[in-house]
Amino acid sequence: MPAEGGRTDTGPQRIPTGGKRTDTGAQRIPAGGGRSDTGPQRIPTGTGTQRAVRRGDNGPQRVPAAGTKPRAAKKLDTAAKPTETGHGHGHGPAAPASRRVRLLLIWLLAPLALATVAGMIVLYPWGKPSPTSVVPQGTPVHADVTATNTGPCLAQGQVQVGDQTDPNAKPCLTVELTMTDGPAGGKPLRLTVPIEPSTPRFTAGDAVVVAYNGGNAADPASFQLVDFQRGTPLLVLAALFAVAVLVLGRWQGLAALVALGLSFVVIALFVLPAILAGENPLVVAIAGAGAIMFIALYLTHGLSARTSAAVLGTLVSLALIGVLSAIFSAASSLTGLDDSTSTLIGSLGHGIDARGLLLAGVVIGALGVLDDVTVTQTSAVWELRRANPDLTWQELYRSGLRIGRDHVGSAVNTLVMAYAGAALPVLLYSSISGVGLGALLGSEEIAQEIVRTLAGSVGIVAAVPVTTVLAALIASREPAGSLTTKAVPAHP
Repeated sequence: MPAEGGRTDTGPQRIPTGGKRTDTGAQRIPAGGGRSDTGPQRIPTGTGTQRAVRRGDNGPQRVPAAGTKPRAAKKLDTAAKPTETGHGHGHGPAAPASRRVRLLLIWLLAPLALATVAGMIVLYPWGKPSPTSVVPQGTPVHADVTATNTGPCLAQGQVQVGDQTDPNAKPCLTVELTMTDGPAGGKPLRLTVPIEPSTPRFTAGDAVVVAYNGGNAADPASFQLVDFQRGTPLLVLAALFAVAVLVLGRWQGLAALVALGLSFVVIALFVLPAILAGENPLVVAIAGAGAIMFIALYLTHGLSARTSAAVLGTLVSLALIGVLSAIFSAASSLTGLDDSTSTLIGSLGHGIDARGLLLAGVVIGALGVLDDVTVTQTSAVWELRRANPDLTWQELYRSGLRIGRDHVGSAVNTLVMAYAGAALPVLLYSSISGVGLGALLGSEEIAQEIVRTLAGSVGIVAAVPVTTVLAALIASREPAGSLTTKAVPAHP
């Protein structure tokens, strides 16, 4: 029988040399200072920096002296603090970046953002009158077609005598209209339109647009039939697009729609006025694309380190596209004077940098595809870093680059098909010109599309390694604790 105040052991004990007992579990100390052991104890798993200890005894224990109050063991609460690295059933948003990563991104992006804002302020045509076309275009008014008739081309007031017509004369379409607005609203109008291969085919019931030149509203010569009304179907299609984005994307879809609207605002209120005022189109496009990029990416994907890495990759790639386009458009002696640009210059009444306008179109056209590539790459790198915080930036880069290779092919194909679709009439016209393939590819219209497509494609290809290495360098500097979100603890 042990002495008073001695230990009472009821379970198997391992006694090390020297008579001291080695225990690791939290023990219950009976009153009176005696200690009672009931066998191996189960140690609850700790969290954070606590290391889980396996069941058993692995260290010497201090036994309180007789009559002293034992120290209470610390309570380990595993339910209140879920493990950070363990598997859970909850998946929250990405954790915010650490302070040092935020400071790094601020130092990198703040000068670029300030340069974009300063460029927009300097390039905007403050106080300058809005340019107008020197070629009379007429005021658009609306009308409804009530009847059409094909016959000889007769001037206003002429009538046909007999049924003999010139077999070589081209027929005309006589259109009966009812004006729905404008100075002749509610009044009938008859117009004659020569039937050419490029003439639209108007039929009864069509809603059309008529150009009014400001003359006598009762004189049909003051009006010219120019186009169809397309407002309603376009609004319906836009509504379907918005509903599809909202149903799938929900709040992020709403943010994407707002960003899209603001992008059009930048183009309409900054890019177009600045170019029309005579500023360098390429510089204007770079400033406008930078503003669109900051607005669209941060508004759609949130203010985070991931998005900031995508912004950096997009900026570098846009600069590369601009440089390549400028070099090879000059080397190819591209003038940028296609039909639409020539019409614009004629309407302005003064010259414009047609080659710069071509380059501006390349930069703005490639922006949308670049956003997609850079966001995908940064997300891939961050997920790799979260899955394995021990990866170095070189390992993150190599793994992210393997993912990016699969994305490059589809992204480049998207850009090429977009430009080919836009240039399809030019391609068809060139194919029937009867010249050889070399002369066809070297023509102004086709060469412009080749430079536009290849320069944009090179920028997209370069965006993958550029964005991946930037994301890897930034993500590797994130502390492991800030990479994972607090997950719901696994079920017992």
